[in-house]
Amino acid sequence: MAVMTSSSRRPLLNRRLAEFGTTIFAEMSALALSTGSINLGQGFPDTDGPEEVREAAVRALRDGRGNQYPPGPGVPELRAAIAAHQERRYGLTCDPGTEVLVTAGATEAIAATLLALVEPGDEVIALEPYYDSYAACIAMAGGTRVPVTLRPHEETGDDGTVRRRFRLDLDELRDAVTDNTRLLLINTPHNPTGTVLTHEELTAIAELAVERDLLVVTDEVYEHLVFDEAEHVPLATLPGMRGRTVTIGSAGKTFSFTGWKVGWVTASPELVTAVRSAKQFLTYVSSGPFQYAVAEALALPDTYFEAFRADMLAKRDLLSAGLAEAGFGVFTPAGTYFVTTDIRPLGESDGFAFCRALPERAGVVAIPNAVFYDHRDAGAPFVRFAFCKQTSVLEEAVSRLKTLAG
Repeated sequence: MAVMTSSSRRPLLNRRLAEFGTTIFAEMSALALSTGSINLGQGFPDTDGPEEVREAAVRALRDGRGNQYPPGPGVPELRAAIAAHQERRYGLTCDPGTEVLVTAGATEAIAATLLALVEPGDEVIALEPYYDSYAACIAMAGGTRVPVTLRPHEETGDDGTVRRRFRLDLDELRDAVTDNTRLLLINTPHNPTGTVLTHEELTAIAELAVERDLLVVTDEVYEHLVFDEAEHVPLATLPGMRGRTVTIGSAGKTFSFTGWKVGWVTASPELVTAVRSAKQFLTYVSSGPFQYAVAEALALPDTYFEAFRADMLAKRDLLSAGLAEAGFGVFTPAGTYFVTTDIRPLGESDGFAFCRALPERAGVVAIPNAVFYDHRDAGAPFVRFAFCKQTSVLEEAVSRLKTLAG
């Protein structure tokens, strides 16, 4: 029975958030603990990132840098490092003083951006399945969520290999835009499907945004985790997009320090000012000493990023092969550190029931993709596994999962 206040007799929780209960990550992580299962559900590494970056944080603490409130937009060293990273990697020139804003992780960046740019009644188009905080942030801003579904597709490569991926239907995206559409919320590389939007797809999105005068928020936290022939193309680099795109990045996924919660926004001065107006009333500031450490991390040589990608690629292939051998239909990801699988070859169709039973059946925890969908039926047979774990952990998980095939 809902708890009611004595005065108003209405539920305590704001109606905008009534549909959001305990996250699936909390539920499945608790299940992993209670059953002693290997947790391949929540996307965090089980080892720390580079030692020199950790030592940079210790040095900042000892030197008294960031122990008190850092500047609201972020420490100058980090804002300069973010701008240098964008120019070195993508040829995007950003003014560290007016076009970069440091946030408490990408999650706050998303929240602040949507709270700043969306008013009640505005429609926000998001690619479905979507990271769960998108829906909550749109709701808190009073916007209307309009999902456009990425759909499973098989394609044959030049070598005859059949590849499974999730694709964006550009016609469906165009049809979703109305006079009430305020912005497009894009995520590439895409969590949870592992899809990396192609240059052609991004060009079509850019042309649509220009044609309909839309803002675009693009979540690019997995920018350094793209595999095989895939290429990450920041939307802001395309014609007409520099002044209408808010780009969101994060240190956690690239440097394996997810607990530090250091994210950022890059955009035009006008957009950054708008986002900062909301952000200053959320955390105000955060992660002081860690900001100095991330500034040093972003300046690491290309060899670090190449080795990081190669390590994750090997882990992707290990887990993907094991899942296929266990009987799953595997969508080999072109980016991120998640593998989406189809459980129907195992005679299953309900991802929630499958994931809740999997710890007892095989000693492994995964996440049902349906939680990331408005159209739950579209996501029902898909389950996500994370491979950002130690190789020995993945090998043990693969060994356990093979019992499903027996």
